[in-house]
Amino acid sequence: MFGFLDVPVSGAYHLIHWLLAATTFTGPLAAALAIAGFTLSVRLLLHPFARAAARGERARAVLMPEIKALQTKHGRDRERLAAEMTKLQQESGTSMFVGCLPMLAQLPFFMVMYRVFTTATIGGEPNSLLGATLFGTPLGAHGLAGSPLVFVIAAGLAVVAWFSVRWQDRQREAGAADVPGGKLLRLLPYGTVLATLVVPQAAGIYLLTTTAWSAAERAWLRRGA
Repeated sequence: MFGFLDVPVSGAYHLIHWLLAATTFTGPLAAALAIAGFTLSVRLLLHPFARAAARGERARAVLMPEIKALQTKHGRDRERLAAEMTKLQQESGTSMFVGCLPMLAQLPFFMVMYRVFTTATIGGEPNSLLGATLFGTPLGAHGLAGSPLVFVIAAGLAVVAWFSVRWQDRQREAGAADVPGGKLLRLLPYGTVLATLVVPQAAGIYLLTTTAWSAAERAWLRRGA
């Protein structure tokens, strides 16, 4: 079904192996550090999307008075409001959905990571990463089967989610523009905590690393906004 992922999965597999070999001096932390290194490589590759999202948010903030005026004028006519909003975006050269780019761009990479740690064979050979461990817990173990490591990862994700939501609240208090589905997006950080209870521990480490990066990246990009 996901045969189109075979090539990127094989590439990620070999990259993680190379990182694993480079971090063997860290002993039991080597596998986790290799996954974190892979994740950071992905996020650096996707950094231009995050910069575009930050520019889009600043553009929306400038347009906010006009957006609120349109909502007041056409609030009961959803079709007319949608048309006017589209026209405003075209004239300003921005999009209300540009803020979703970093998250959407990450999805293929997460699918690749999931395949790397759930597929028995990669490139026709046994997947040796399934036997990798962190403090004795197999990184291929799903959810609660990876206890107590799963609780450590979940706790880390909960802390990052709390800071992320707090940052979003401060942005709204400062008058930042709302985005489509903003209420749902506000809850998404906590969704990662639930996700780590069912995905392999390796994917949980990926989630923890990428969400922590996202929180720090947003704070850095919006520091002058």
